[in-house]
This record gives sequence, C-alpha cells and structure tokens, in this order.
Amino acid sequence: MTDKQHLFQQAVQLLQQLIATPSFSKEEDRTADLIEQFLKQHGIEVHRKLNNLWAWNKHFDPAKPTILLNSHHDTVKPNSGYTRDPFDAKIEDGKLYGLGSNDAGGCLVSLIAVFLYFYEQEGLKYNFCLATTAEEEISGVNGLELIIPDLGKLDFGIVGEPTLMHLAIAEKGLMVLDCTSHGKAGHAAREEGDNAIYKALTDIEWFRNFRFPKESEVFGPVKMSVTIINAGSQHNVVPASCTFTVDVRVTDAYRNEEVLDIIREHVSCEVKPRSIRLKPSSIDKSHPIVQAGIALGRDTYGSPTTSDQSLLDIPSLKIGPGDSARSHTADEFIYVNEIEQGIGIYIDMLEQIC
Repeated sequence: MTDKQHLFQQAVQLLQQLIATPSFSKEEDRTADLIEQFLKQHGIEVHRKLNNLWAWNKHFDPAKPTILLNSHHDTVKPNSGYTRDPFDAKIEDGKLYGLGSNDAGGCLVSLIAVFLYFYEQEGLKYNFCLATTAEEEISGVNGLELIIPDLGKLDFGIVGEPTLMHLAIAEKGLMVLDCTSHGKAGHAAREEGDNAIYKALTDIEWFRNFRFPKESEVFGPVKMSVTIINAGSQHNVVPASCTFTVDVRVTDAYRNEEVLDIIREHVSCEVKPRSIRLKPSSIDKSHPIVQAGIALGRDTYGSPTTSDQSLLDIPSLKIGPGDSARSHTADEFIYVNEIEQGIGIYIDMLEQIC
C-alpha cells in the first residue's frame, strides 16, 4: 500500500508531463512511453500493443474476478479559442491548465494512482487490470478495442471520464445510418419518373415520429434525428435517388442490432450503418461498486456522451474527476483538488468491495 498523499503528488506530476507532451489521437506514442516508464519505475510489468498499455496487480489470482481500470491518454487538437499555450501545464489558483488536463488526464492519472495503491496488496477479493489506451477521442480501432482480447476475463469496469466523481451508470450507444431512397429519373414537366425525394419524406416522417416500445429507466426513449439530406441535380429533373443521414442514440434498453432490425422493418429506403460497434452500456444500480459510490454520497445518472464504455461487453461504471462541460474547451483545466478527491473516492469505493 502506498500513501494517498504521495500518490496524489505523483499523479499531478505525471499529468503535467503528459500535458506537455502532444498526444493527438493516433499520435500517442510519446505519452505511451511516459506512462510505460512511470509504471516500470514502480516495478510493474507492463504490456504494450501500439500505444495501449496494460498491467495486472502483483498478486493476480485467476480464480478471482477482475476489475478493469481504464482511461485514455489521447487528446483532441486544441481549438482556435485558446489564449494559453495548450501544452504549458501550469498550476494557477488551484487550476492545472493544459490540453487533456480534464479530458481525461485527471481521470487517467487518478486511476493509475489507484492501481498503485492496490498493486502490492494481498488477500484482495478482486484482481485489478489497468489499461491506459489510445484513440478514444476518434473511437478508433487501435485503442481499447485492440487489446480487449489480451486483457483476459473481466467482470466489470471503471472507465475514467470527467463526471465530477458522480456515477454514470448508463451511457447511450451511437449508430450513424446512411439511408438511400430509390426512385426513377424523369422530366419534371411531364408525368414521368418516380420522385425519390417524396419516397424519402415518408421514411423521414417515420424516423421523426416512431417511438420504440421499450424505454430505458435512465434515458427514456431511443432518439433518432435526421441530420443531413441530399438529392437532385437540376431543377427540371425528377431525382432518381435521395440520400439522408440519421443519428441514432441507442439506450441500454436495446442492442444496436435490435434497433437496426426494427428500423429496416418499418422503412422502404436502403439503410446502411456506418458502424454498430459503439454500443450502449450500463451497470445495475444494485451492483456493489455502484452501492459503494452511493454510500459515499455520489449521485447516479445516465450519460448522453459516448466513451470507451461503448466497446466493453461487461458491466461498466463511468466516473472520474473533472467536469465534462470543460472537455474540448479553450484553456482547458482541472482543479488540482479534484484529482486528490478523485483518488480518495475511487479508493474508498473499491475498499468497500475488496
């Protein structure tokens, strides 16, 4: 066991190093190097695939269930509104500034600190698997998804994203659908052709009004929004095709495949999902880790944003220091005391079940 205050100080120092090292999605090799070096300095055997790292606790027992501790070290690119150097990790008035400080650097270093806290403990009820991963910001295939087969059997996960240390017990999935209505070209001045726009309108009206039978206790109904439409080439030609895009936010009441099947049963257009891999996720409110958080005064809620939770097929809880409202904003920051508080709450929750 390591002293919490010392872990907190190390976490802040590591975060400052990570902020000072650009790590845009697909370009995270240098921050992966930093994390790998940090863990090895603590005597931890580290496994690496591309820019993803993972490790298990010292006294790993395959007969015991395993908790995944996961967060990401890639960042978006800084937006044009920055007034500070996005890579200058200064602490001013209790705020640690810099790109990725809030999303999700504070969560990442806090979970690393938690892993170190439990790393050498014997007699735990659970194993720990730490995974620090890449490409989260772009939902890339070379991030967490790449190493899931290497992590072995996992029983539930804690995914570090800024939630003000409240408990996101469900997260919406995402499907983007490319739809095409097919008609027949003709001259607009004569009674010929089959207008694809009119055919599309019927389906678009269905997307607008349909309500799925099952609704989530956390989120309510599945939400579908038509967001892009294109058709036609010139004013006097009846269009033979009309394409439109639908944004579908899937709740934990359905699997993506189920929603896609229902849509295809009801519309006449051709429906092609760009991907069905960003799944809705949830963890039962009665789960011991959730109850541990509630006992510490943390609130539960459903998160409308997607994270690496969408790639997991296990119960998972999204929780972390920082505020989601600060993510991707100019002059991003995290309060230093949020990191200290985050490490403490993570440890207190896990000690209740371990």
